[in-house]
Amino acid sequence: MDRVWHNYKTWIVAGVVLLVILLLSVIVVPESQQAVIVRTGEPVRVVNRYRANVPFGETGAGMSWRIPVLETVQMVDKRVLDLDMERQQVLSADQQRLQVDAYARFRVIDPVRLVETVGTERNVAEQLRPILTSVLRQELGRRTFASLLTAERGDAMTNIRNNLDEQAREYGVQVIDVRVKRTDLPDGTPLQAAYTRMETARQQEAATLRAQGERNAQITRADAEAQAARIYADAYGKDPQFYDFYRAMESYRRTFQTGEGDSSIVLSPDNEYLRQFRGQPR
Repeated sequence: MDRVWHNYKTWIVAGVVLLVILLLSVIVVPESQQAVIVRTGEPVRVVNRYRANVPFGETGAGMSWRIPVLETVQMVDKRVLDLDMERQQVLSADQQRLQVDAYARFRVIDPVRLVETVGTERNVAEQLRPILTSVLRQELGRRTFASLLTAERGDAMTNIRNNLDEQAREYGVQVIDVRVKRTDLPDGTPLQAAYTRMETARQQEAATLRAQGERNAQITRADAEAQAARIYADAYGKDPQFYDFYRAMESYRRTFQTGEGDSSIVLSPDNEYLRQFRGQPR
């Protein structure tokens, strides 16, 4: 063994050095990571960069090479990441103090910019958290608490996502979605006061609707009566005798058919009221 070492020492040392250099030169990039190759502090290339709608096996993941010592490798997550916002108090447009719990989902689409600006995904999350809080306050501050319980909530979330995404692009990040998990009123007196205001507002709205309905009904009745009067006037102008006969028949029907049980009406045969029964026009 000593003879082998003595005779081939140079080759053995050279082989070990080459093996170490080879091991230091090879990097393995999984599907879930993007590898940013940094040379003397500057990103020079990306292995397995994120590309939308590219199936696994065709993304560029696997083995790659780097120059030992001169080049370092920084892994950046390729998956969708979560950004949780601490529970915040937000003032709505109707002066309600809301307790809002929200979160966002984002993905790194430009790892080079991420490395150049903030360095890591954890740092970018710390940068985006106050931005999300600010955008959330601005958007919800323009809306009432009641609107957040309707379909307007979806519009608010879309606006928040778009505004946050626009600012997140500076860090090489795409914001995929923003959601509000809970929007509550503070416990205690403020909550009860809010319920009272909401109840009062609904009662006022109901009273207004009833008043409008009554006004519309009166207008409709007045129009119908005016139209009936015009029809009666036209009929009387065309045939006064028929109109007089029709009105007399209506009067007889209402007089003799009202009420229940036996009733008697005593009139003289010459009474003017019964002239239509005698067939004598006025």
